Amino acid sequence: MMRTTLCLATTVAALSLVSSLNLTNTARANDFPTQDIRLVIPYGPGGATDIIFRLISQEAERDLGVSIVPVNMAGAGATLGSRNVKDSRPDGHTLLGSHDTIALSKLAGMVDYSYDAFEPIALLTQTINIPTAHANHEVQSADQIADYVRENPGQVRFSMIPSSTDHFFWAQFFQEVGIDMADVRLVGYPDTGEQVSALMAEEIDFAMFNLPSGGAFFEDGTFRPLGVAHPERLDSLPDVPTLRELGIEMDHSTSRGIFAPKGTPQEVLDIIAAAYGQALENENLQSRIENEFGSVVRFLAGDDYLEFLEENEAALSAAAENIDFQN
Repeated sequence: MMRTTLCLATTVAALSLVSSLNLTNTARANDFPTQDIRLVIPYGPGGATDIIFRLISQEAERDLGVSIVPVNMAGAGATLGSRNVKDSRPDGHTLLGSHDTIALSKLAGMVDYSYDAFEPIALLTQTINIPTAHANHEVQSADQIADYVRENPGQVRFSMIPSSTDHFFWAQFFQEVGIDMADVRLVGYPDTGEQVSALMAEEIDFAMFNLPSGGAFFEDGTFRPLGVAHPERLDSLPDVPTLRELGIEMDHSTSRGIFAPKGTPQEVLDIIAAAYGQALENENLQSRIENEFGSVVRFLAGDDYLEFLEENEAALSAAAENIDFQN
């Protein structure tokens, strides 16, 4: 998610780690897996997170020789599912498919654990986030938001789901462009659908969406994308500049990965990582992830993923300093 130097590796580079994971030898030596694998997704069915994990897992199970069974376990701010996996037997047959919310929940005081309560297996995809306005708004691009706030102090409404990705997005955005949190109105909504309705009704000025949630509205002109929080422009929005092009030094994405209970053997983690890495080499799958879900394939495992998560949590912690989680 929030990384100041995030760059999209090419497919070959992003997946090169797969060849270094000795799938065949470790798998045969440990007889793993011995049964179907349960993949807990801490959200309800039908959202981008649910669909992306299901698509990749369907391909990964071919390599593992068993079924990967998705289990939606929504509730308690995505912590119901993460707790279930955290407390499961560390044998590789129960996994968590989640994203930055693991760290966000701790920073918001909802739980007392973060990434370090799990064995991180692999980063799979990143969904790029996009500050958005309704079509009738006078702001045309993200670099105009700060001036608009200064001209209308205390009146500009930004939507967010409390303690979620977009809450942290706006905290970092305000910091980068010099907006005082006291000069804006953060309006909380229970889910993305409510935010879509609110922006459509022009009850709010700005929201953070991505292609899964906002793409259709960008296409029909209902919403205006104000910038792309990624080092490169998105193929689906070629005319929308990156935030960096607009002078805002900020990248921001939802980074989805898989995790196992603490204590799961390394050889088992390697087997699972290799299967998911192999799955992401499928060009049709890559195309669906990119074109249907506005996401990019970015495979990291082992120490590379651990380093990524450390930097991710550090950036989130910095943004959290500007958030009052009581309001």
